[in-house]
Amino acid sequence: MLIGEYSHNFDDKSRISLPAKFRKEMGLKVVIAPGIDNCLFVFTMKGWKQFTDRLASPDSLSLMRTDSRNFNRLIIGRAVEVDVDGVGRMLVPEHLRQHAGLVGSKASIIGVLNRVEIWSAEAWEAYRTEYGKKTDAIAEKMVATGII
Repeated sequence: MLIGEYSHNFDDKSRISLPAKFRKEMGLKVVIAPGIDNCLFVFTMKGWKQFTDRLASPDSLSLMRTDSRNFNRLIIGRAVEVDVDGVGRMLVPEHLRQHAGLVGSKASIIGVLNRVEIWSAEAWEAYRTEYGKKTDAIAEKMVATGII
């Protein structure tokens, strides 16, 4: 399970290190995709397959629904497979850095169960501040809808 919050910096070659606690679980090849809420999603190869299998399932009728086609194009179509080097660094392509507003060197790396998210440090702080105040209300909604 991928959990925790870490601060890391991009180097001058647009590489960032995965936290040591994530490296073994993530493996030597990962998929980086545009995320939701202006972050990047980083999946293991197995996690990426599970994610895309759900999107491509016959039940989703993904080819017939405009929202599904658009989502798939914007998320899957812009995703990249990248290698993780011996010291845990991975290259984040420029188009993905732009998507997440990762213009500086500082980033927050968040473990979210089955994926890692990479945020600009400023965007993560703003998100945490805003939604940290709403945790009770969000939990109530999750209970009401049967999620938890």
